[in-house]
Amino acid sequence: MTDSKEFILNRMFVVFGLMLLIPLVIGLQIIRIQILEGSQLRTLWSAQAMDVIPIPAQRGLILDSSGRELVGNTVTYTVAVDPHFPGFSSEDLRTFARSLASVASGTPASYQQRIRSAHPRSRYIVLERNLSAEAVEQLRELGMRAVILEEQYRRRYNYETLASHVVGYVNHELTGMSGLESSYNSYLGGLDGQRQVRRDRSGRIRAYVGAPRRLPQQGHTLVTTIDAHIQAIAEEELRKGVNRALARRGSIIVMDPRTGAIKAMASYPDFDPNYPASSPPENRRNTIISDMIEPGSTFKLVTAVAAVENGLVDFDEQFDTGDGRRLISGQMMRDHDPLGTVSFHEAIQKSSNIATSEVAGRLSSDMLYQYARNLGFGSQTYIDLPGEEAGRLRKPYEWSAVSKPWISIGYEVQVNLMQLAQAYAAFANDGLIMRPYVVDRVLDERGRVVHQNRPETIRRAIRPETIEKLRPVFESVVSDSGTAAYARIDGFSIAGKTGTAQKFIDGRYRARYIASFAGFFPSENPSYVTLVMIDEPRLSYYGGFIAGPVFRNVALRLVGLDDELHLRLPQDEPRLPLAVVPDIRGMHRDEARAVLSDYNIRHRFTGNGEYVVALAPEPGEQIQRSDPLRVTLSHSISSDTTRISDRHASIPDVRGMSMRKASVWLRQSGFDVEMVGSGTVYAQFPLAGQQYRTGQTVTIRGRARDLPTILSHRGR
Repeated sequence: MTDSKEFILNRMFVVFGLMLLIPLVIGLQIIRIQILEGSQLRTLWSAQAMDVIPIPAQRGLILDSSGRELVGNTVTYTVAVDPHFPGFSSEDLRTFARSLASVASGTPASYQQRIRSAHPRSRYIVLERNLSAEAVEQLRELGMRAVILEEQYRRRYNYETLASHVVGYVNHELTGMSGLESSYNSYLGGLDGQRQVRRDRSGRIRAYVGAPRRLPQQGHTLVTTIDAHIQAIAEEELRKGVNRALARRGSIIVMDPRTGAIKAMASYPDFDPNYPASSPPENRRNTIISDMIEPGSTFKLVTAVAAVENGLVDFDEQFDTGDGRRLISGQMMRDHDPLGTVSFHEAIQKSSNIATSEVAGRLSSDMLYQYARNLGFGSQTYIDLPGEEAGRLRKPYEWSAVSKPWISIGYEVQVNLMQLAQAYAAFANDGLIMRPYVVDRVLDERGRVVHQNRPETIRRAIRPETIEKLRPVFESVVSDSGTAAYARIDGFSIAGKTGTAQKFIDGRYRARYIASFAGFFPSENPSYVTLVMIDEPRLSYYGGFIAGPVFRNVALRLVGLDDELHLRLPQDEPRLPLAVVPDIRGMHRDEARAVLSDYNIRHRFTGNGEYVVALAPEPGEQIQRSDPLRVTLSHSISSDTTRISDRHASIPDVRGMSMRKASVWLRQSGFDVEMVGSGTVYAQFPLAGQQYRTGQTVTIRGRARDLPTILSHRGR
């Protein structure tokens, strides 16, 4: 019994001793942690609790040549909630859901359901993305710390589809995927900054005072050579041309031949870079540099330059093209029409394939190949855009017996449109071939230039004396006798060449065509080179008929807007005592009187009523200013009181009128109007009296009236 008690007591002493030892160990551990190793452990905990999060850099802007913002940024927000945040009650959740629904697309019930269906431990539940700053401001007014608002930048393409193939687009990570967004991504992207934060036991990020940070380096700004106004004109006329021709697609380039600067570049159909996924991939591709075509007769520039420069042809030399068909090494070559006997000049003017191939027969294969290479074919232009194809120009030892005649007229060779435009720019620039470029300079956030693209001469491709001989030939193409009569502008010199090429599909030539026109204006000391290509037109397939009008309409509008070109126009002849009768039918009596007064046309009203129903002479006819115009009035306008022809009309003379009245008058005559300047109209383009398609654009230029003009109007 005694042994049993002693055993129990011994066990109690042991247990009691162990119980006394535990606090002692804990105390010693506290002393070690707090005093002996405290500073080291606090440093370790601080390091483990610290983290860095990025401070996003703003992507750089893309501007046009005049500083218009083509591409910018907009701030959007992601809205999330931490439902387990201390003090965030069910009533707070309902209040927040109602507030979010008032500024977003969801309903209060949908937001509450999303929170309830989330993981029970989730402390970060995203409810909305891409919320505007105005909407977020209303949510901030709630003052709920459980609401998480994260700022993000989104790319904004201010003019939507304008220059979409040039500027390109970005992905969801703001990385450039095409266009300038891709080729200049390293400049535009900038460098994200960092800030140090502390994470609590739940992993939530907490900022703290004095936390170190590295500020972001904002993206650089691109100032492009694109003129937004010219780009808009080119896109509008291209779209009209493609639709008119019932074509598959089309492309256009406008460039300065003296520098290589691209003023406009467009393909249609296009896409909206704000929503790139909404368009098919083929619409997002810049076909001007990424697609290769057989150029057809526009390539005859190479043959003509090589033959003339080497003295192998006389301009008056005659070529018998027979009935427009010729068998060459077993393959039939055809002209678009039987042309009979033509001179070399006429062979280019009327685009004879047979005569051109006969001229090419005098060239060696190496010579024709070298001139094509000199003009830029078979190698990239190195334009500062991604995805350019080099084209395909086989070496002479790879040619067959029929290669040389067919290459001379633009077959068995593949080019991209930029190469073709570059070649004609060299012809327009005294034979110097320039590297095309789209970005003029790159600016940092302080506006300092960090990169400059300067005009770069690649080489001399044509001798100046050769150009002097050939320029009249290519000017004659744009005449009533040439294939580009539809590209002609009265009183303005243009040189160029049409092209019609059959498409090679699945190993054979099909009944599908590419119609094109490459030209420059004015033909001496040119300001612009313009290339138009229409793919698979169904209305017709001739380049002059399909692409020529697009070129003409673009050129007309550029002449009207460009101060330099306007000064180079032939000076207007002194005003004759004749005036073109304006179409004032349908106007109120008082409005008609004001218009005729501005025209300085004497007039006499007949009949009763307030509205003009008839004129004698008829609208569009000429009248002596000394003879009165008879204006018939009526109480109502009859349904057959028409303006002008549905298709064409004579352009009225609006010089001397106020810009406002001239604009109203031209619109009532069936034309669109572009106004340059203000005050009184001193010039218009096209000129008065020309027949012009209704719906097209007439440019009027205004300036403040001088004293003699004001006095002369008072004396009327």
